[in-house]
Formats: sequence, C-alpha cells, structure tokens
Amino acid sequence: MHILRLSSALAQAGRGSWSRSIGSRTLVNQTHPQADLRQLLAARHYSEDGDEKESGMGRIFKYFKSQEAAPRNGSRRTPSGSGNGGGNGSGSPSESGQGSDGSDGASALVPASPEQRHREVMAVALSRRPLFPGGIMPVIVSNNKLIKELFQLRKQNAQAYVGAFMQRVPDAPGTAMDGVEDGSFAVDLLGSAAPPHKNDDADADPAADPSAALHEVGTFAQVHAIIPHDQGAQLLLLGHRRVRRTGLAGRDPLCVSVQHLRDGRYDPEQDELKATTMEIISTIKELLALHPLYNEQMRNFIQFGADFHDLSRLSDLAASLTTADAGALQACLEELGVAERAAQVLLLVKKEVELCRLQADIGRRVEEKISKDQRRYFLMEQLKSIKKELGLEKDEKSALVQRFRERLEPLGSGVPEDVRRVIEEELEKLQAIEPASSEFNVTRNYLDWLTALPWGKISTERLDIPAAQEVLDEDHYGLDDVKERILEFIAVGKLRGSTQGKILCLVGPPGVGKTSVGRSIARALDRKYYRFSVGGLSDVAEIKGHRRTYVGAMPGKMVQCLKNTGISNPFVLIDEIDKLGRGYQGDPASALLELLDPEQNSSFLDHYLDVAVDLSKVLFMCTANLLDTIPGPLLDRMEVIRLSGYIFDEKVAIARRYLEVQARKDAGVPRGAVHITDAAMTALVEEYAREAGVRNLKKQLEKIYRKAAFRLVKEGLVDIPVVKDAQESDGEAPEGPNTLPPGTPPTASIQGEVPPPAESVERERVEEEALPAFDAPAVTVDAGDLAALLGPPPFTSDKIYASATPPGVVMGLAWTAMGGSTLYIEAAAVERGEGKGSLRTTGQLGDVMKESAAIAHTYARRVLQARGDAAFFEQSALHVHVPAGATPKDGPSAGCAIATALLSLALARPVRPDLAMTGEVTLTGKVLPIGGVKEKTLAAKRSGVRHILFPEGNRRDWEELAEDVRAGLEVHFVEEYQQVFDLALPEEGSA
Repeated sequence: MHILRLSSALAQAGRGSWSRSIGSRTLVNQTHPQADLRQLLAARHYSEDGDEKESGMGRIFKYFKSQEAAPRNGSRRTPSGSGNGGGNGSGSPSESGQGSDGSDGASALVPASPEQRHREVMAVALSRRPLFPGGIMPVIVSNNKLIKELFQLRKQNAQAYVGAFMQRVPDAPGTAMDGVEDGSFAVDLLGSAAPPHKNDDADADPAADPSAALHEVGTFAQVHAIIPHDQGAQLLLLGHRRVRRTGLAGRDPLCVSVQHLRDGRYDPEQDELKATTMEIISTIKELLALHPLYNEQMRNFIQFGADFHDLSRLSDLAASLTTADAGALQACLEELGVAERAAQVLLLVKKEVELCRLQADIGRRVEEKISKDQRRYFLMEQLKSIKKELGLEKDEKSALVQRFRERLEPLGSGVPEDVRRVIEEELEKLQAIEPASSEFNVTRNYLDWLTALPWGKISTERLDIPAAQEVLDEDHYGLDDVKERILEFIAVGKLRGSTQGKILCLVGPPGVGKTSVGRSIARALDRKYYRFSVGGLSDVAEIKGHRRTYVGAMPGKMVQCLKNTGISNPFVLIDEIDKLGRGYQGDPASALLELLDPEQNSSFLDHYLDVAVDLSKVLFMCTANLLDTIPGPLLDRMEVIRLSGYIFDEKVAIARRYLEVQARKDAGVPRGAVHITDAAMTALVEEYAREAGVRNLKKQLEKIYRKAAFRLVKEGLVDIPVVKDAQESDGEAPEGPNTLPPGTPPTASIQGEVPPPAESVERERVEEEALPAFDAPAVTVDAGDLAALLGPPPFTSDKIYASATPPGVVMGLAWTAMGGSTLYIEAAAVERGEGKGSLRTTGQLGDVMKESAAIAHTYARRVLQARGDAAFFEQSALHVHVPAGATPKDGPSAGCAIATALLSLALARPVRPDLAMTGEVTLTGKVLPIGGVKEKTLAAKRSGVRHILFPEGNRRDWEELAEDVRAGLEVHFVEEYQQVFDLALPEEGSA
C-alpha cells in the first residue's frame, strides 16, 4: 500500500514513467531512477532521519539511498550540493523535540547525517522577508559563478542546496550577496517584490567579511528549479530547516559555514500548546476565507507533507502567510522555542486577519456605493420608460421643443416673422438630430438664445418731468446741463407718446460722476439699467458675437443685455468708449458704428443669432475722458455733453451732502461723534483734492473718518450696540446689504435694475435710528489737524511766482483730462551776436505746440520790426521752456502766451501778475478760439487770477457758464494780438 501511494505521488510530480513490482518491493524509473528518487526524497523533507520508529516505506527509502551512495563515495563534494543525494535530514515533524542520533540512524544503509554533510553552503541574500522551513520562494540572481556551480551540480544529477539569509540593512553596500542587479527582484508567494541591489564584491574591502551584512539565522534551502533568463537565473528555493551562520568559507560565490539548528523540546500533548495549535488553525481558516490569495500557499504546504498537528511546522506556515515587516518575521525565524514562536506567530496572524477585514470593509463600502448609484440609474431609466409609455412624460427632445414653444407664447405677435420662421426651422432640425450628436447641443443652445430674447416686449416708462427732476437733484449736485438734456428728452417723449433710442456721450475728467449719472437717468426714466465697459476691448466678437461654428460661441454684449434685462428698451451705459483697443480680431470701434447709429440699429445683426434685432428703443449713453481718441465716424453718431468738473463751492456742497455722510456710515461712526470744521473742509478741497472730480476728495474723507473711528475706539469714547437689520426693525427684508445716500456714485460693476428711491430712503432711516447719536462731537477736525491725519498737502499753489513775474514769463491756461490748470511759459536769451537768431523749445512739447511756438516767434519779430527794433530777434538765441518738464504738453492754444513771453523778454517789460491768457495766434496776428473754457476758468480761479484773456470766438462759451463760476473774474475778449499786447504789456504809466 505504501508503494502504491509512493508510485502515485511520483506520477503526479511528473518525474518520469514509473512501474511498480509488489513482489520485489522495488521501484524503477524508466528515465533517471536515481535522480527522481532524490527529487522524491527532497519533496518528503527527509522524514526518515528522525528517531521515531520507521515504517516500511522509510526503510525502502534508506535502501535506495545506500545503493545510490555506494558507487560515488569518492565523488566531488561542494559546499552547496552532494553527489550522494544528500537529501536526508530536515526539520520534519519527527524531529520536533527529538535528537538526530536515533537508533535507526546507526543503520549500515544510512550515510552520515545532513548536518555533517552540509557544513558549508552557498549564501543567497533575501531583501524583504526571510524564507521559512516548508516555504517556497523564487529569487532572481545574477552572480554567474553561483549560477555555474548550481548548474554543474544539476548536470551531475545531484541536489543543490543553499543558505537563504535575510540582509540586515537592505540598502547597505555589499549586502547583495546573491548578485541581484538593477531591475531584478525577489518575489515571495504573496507577491512582495524585493528591491534590486548591485553586487559590490569587486569594490569591497578584501579583509572585510561580506557575510556580516546577513542575519546569523537563515534557512537551509533546496534549489528546486533553475530557470535561466536575460538577467541571470531564477532560483525556486524550498526551505528545509533553520541554520546559523558561523563563519566565512568563500567569497565568490559567497560561501558560509553553518550550524544546523533543531527546534527546542516541547510537549505536544500540553493543553496550552494544543489550544494554541487549534487557535492558529482556526485563524488560518479565517484568513483563507477573507483572502483567497493564500490558498495557493496552503496547497503547497499540504503537497509537501503538511502536518497540522506539528506546531513547529504550523507556526512556520502561519508566519509565511502574513505580510508582517521583515524584523518581526526574522524574529520568528530565529526563535527556536516552539511555544514562544507559536505565540509570536499567532499575534501576527491575528493582525493579518484584522487587515483583511479592513480591506474587505473598504471594498464592501466602495461596492455598495457603486451598486447604489447603478441601482438609482437603472431605476430612473425604468421610471422614464414607464412615464413615456403612460404618456406622463416626454423624451428629452420633445420636452425641449415644448419648452421652447412655451417661451414664445407670451410674446405673441411681437416676434418678427423672419425670426419665427428661423425658430421653426431649428425646431424641426432639433427633432431630427440624435441627442448624442454634437450638433444637437449647438442647435439647442441656439434655440435657447432665440427664445430667451424679449421680442417686442417694452417696459412702461415714467415720463414725469417733476419726478425726474427730483431724482436727478437728489442724486447729484450741479450738472445742470446734463439734467437739462435729460429733461428735454423726457419732454419730447411725453409729447410724442413714446421715446426713441438716443445716443448720449458724457465727456469729462475722472471723478465727475459720469457713470453715476447713468444710474440716475435710468432711475428717473424707470428703465432697466445695464452697463458694460469697452475699455481695452479688442475683439469684435464682444460686440457682434461669435459665429456658431466656433466651440463655446456666444452672442455679443447687446444680445446678452436684452436677455438679462428681459425688455427691448433698457438703458445701456457703454463705459470708457475713448479707450477702445484694436487687435487682430478686428476693430471694435467700427463694430459700434452699427450699434450706435439710430438709422441702422433697428436691424442690428448679431453673428451668433444671424437674425435682425431691433435696438432702436434702447437708450444708449457713453462715457469718455477725451474726445480725441474716439474715431470721427463714431463720434458723429453721438450727442456730446461735457462735464467740465466742479468748482470749489460745488465740491464743498457735495462733500457735506453726500461724501461725508457716506464716509461716516462706512466707518461706523455715530452721528455727531466727529465734526469737520468749515476751515478744514476748505483746506481739504484746496490743498488735498484740487482735481476736477470728487473721487480723491471722497478718499480723503474716508481716511479722516477711519482715523477718527480708531481714536473713538482706542479712547473708549463710544460703545457701539448691535445694529438690527431692517427685517428685525420693520419686518421687511432690505433689498441689499449696503445703503447708498442720495447722489452717491454707485458701484460701476453693478448691473440690473436700480431699487426705487422709497426703499433706499427706508433703509437709510433704519440704519440711522439704529446708531446712537452724540449731542456734542467727541472728535473735532480743524485745518491744523489735516497734516497729522492726511500728511503734507500735495497741492500748495499753481503760482510759481508769488508776486510779480520777471520779463519773459507769462501765465497761460491749459486743459487736461483731470480738468484745467495754469502753467507758466518762460523765455530767455541764451547768447547774442551777429547771425545768432534762433529758437529752442523744451518741456516735452508736442508737435502742434512746437508749431505754435514757431508761429509766435515769427509774429513777435514782425511786431518788433513794426516798432523799429528787429535786432533783438536777429542777434539772440532764444530758449522757451514750459514747466513742468516731466508732463507732456500739446495743443494750439499757447500761441498768444508764447508770443507775449518773447515780446516781454525783448522789451524787458514784465507781464501783469494777475493776468492769464489762452488763444491761438496766426502769422497775421489773428486770435482764434479755443476749447475747454470752463476748465480753464476754474483753473484761473484756483490760482487767484483776476483777469482772463479769451478769444472773441469763445464769448458764447463764457456766457453759458454759471454765475458762480464767473464770479470774481474779469474777462477780456480779443480778436487781434495787438489787443493782447496792450493788455499784457501796457506802456509805463498806463493801467
């Protein structure tokens, strides 16, 4: 019966064609009987070397071993192989607790024990985890000498054995004793890959012990298979027993002397060990159920003679199943006490079970989430199908078509026929396209825009002149010309019964309220408000839209405006129209020609919609700082209204009525807590905010109130209670988070409908009542405190010369984007001599101003020639300078001033100190009109000038100025330069 089992095992192992003879009790291999016997003995782990009583099968093994070893007693012996099979003796179950010198070991048929035959073995280094007895581990080696030795043993039909030792430090140099190169790896049955290590034997110290980098305790392993490949060879190691490294026996390949170790004695019948064995077996079963990957290793253990009652072998199996760290596994390998090793291994296996449970829990949660989403998707699809069958719900295309048609129903006849025809064609096209097609989304978006526009929908305007006047006066102080034009527009619309779209253009310096005026006009007319800025715009598609062929195409700004406002007659503010850009995408200024032309915008064609859109009912208003940069054809389509800026009295009134109130609220200062005196306000306007607008004045007031708030809190002068919102106070929710006082310029980026004035007033009242009021001011700001609060004043005076000016110096008047300003023109003679007459100009003068200087120089020579004194200009090199040199200057209006400066220098006669002039002079002495009369007048008042010279052609502009602007000034209108000469350079003794 034993022979039958042995024959069956050998046949399954594929060792050749075996035949059996029961009568002779012999086994014959038809190919290599001795080699296959050695394989069988190795697979049985040398179980016949124990001290226990052997069976008949064991005696048959020993008989064939003795027959095989007899003819080769003098054969070559190597540290890693044996010519006589050398496969007896291992850590088998019969060795547990027994010695190696049993009675059967003394039989004449058995050669020396394996411990005596394999005192020296070739060493193979393991990087990640040790090899346990009974385990299998593939290892890739590239040491050619080691591979050659192993192949030589296989050619001699001898078994090859090595010592598998784990490295102490995986990355230490010289530890890759098995010659593992870069790119190679060692893999155990659980898939753990060992990192590659280079063979540094060639660079190692000859006196150093290369085996010192290995752990002392390793595994005596049989080389079960050698598979060559391009990186060397792969060894399939089968662990047999524990060995201890005792010394170095060879360097290349590395050979070490070893001592074979036996397990410590233990009583397998002890109850505690039995319980430990059962617990390990139970844990392994649980581990196998949680992780099927371990089944392969379990089958190998059973195939090579597993005995689950052997606690030593069971502990080694359990340790090899875990993914514990290398240190813990090496400690289990070094432990010879079976009971202690079993306790360590049980802890590792329990931890492995917990890890597998955690892994299973994570996988289960992920699968549940995926299953839930899939189930919901399937149910939703089924629900759609059921509703579709019952007629309760239509498919996606039918629902879209119905939604588009429902949008058009309220518009009725307001939709033009050509637009309705295009929509019907696109709806038919949409129904014929599959939803998965890219054209489906393009068509759907196109229909979405076509049906979202307010075709023919017009809001009711408020054509009430008193109400509009009240709104405009409430929001802005001054600006009478702008208010008058808006009231005229309302009056015409009231007489006609409807208002037509107009294009207004507000031109003025920054901070004068151009954008905020637009919001006030929209509120006065009760129109929807929409604003967009074209500053720096260089793409025509922003105005005219993109072609639908482009990915992400959208309509232009005006189509977006109509969709957002929902009406066809909104108030549209186009900001910064003088700062239009121009790039490779086209010229936006040319695109605005169609938009802002009342004769063309009734059929405005957007590239995206490709249908005519009526914009004739839209009220357009543009803002600009300069007119020079606006193209002429575009400027011709707009009605220009100039906002020249504010005078001193207007700035003070605006600061008191609007800016100071808003700055106090923004800073959270209670009413009456801070007081700014009139002297401080006057100094603030004159020395810190001299520009034409009030934006810088607002910043300075905000800075003052911030510092005042800091002082109130620091000194504990005020205790601010919690402010209740409007909903708690009156039971009504406020329209917005912030409250703007009347006339405060609103945020330019806000788009949409302006809230009614009643709601704004109500919010102001609620906030004012929530804050405490002071009977007496806690902080008073006087003129002397401004330097400490705001720093030194940036503006002191435009007058460089405090009293009289020297000969050759004249005060001129200039217009700038920031308002008007005064400037001095200085002339000086550099050198004199025969033929030295010349003129040089400095001060960053533009080409037009240089031409004016040349004309003035020529005319001044004619004036002196008429007086009989032409030698000065013929013999003098003259230099004309206009401070400040860092500011660019240009324009034709400095001709009179330059000619007067040259004549003042030639006659050595100073100009009147309280006189300022402007005007363009010709070669014949004619004085031509100029622009910017109001700005220049305001600049003259700021500089303390009493007399102004204007061309006669500007008399109408002067008379249009307000009385408070003209107050304190005496104006002189001139047509010929001789009048300028008589006023600026009077004869001695004349006034």
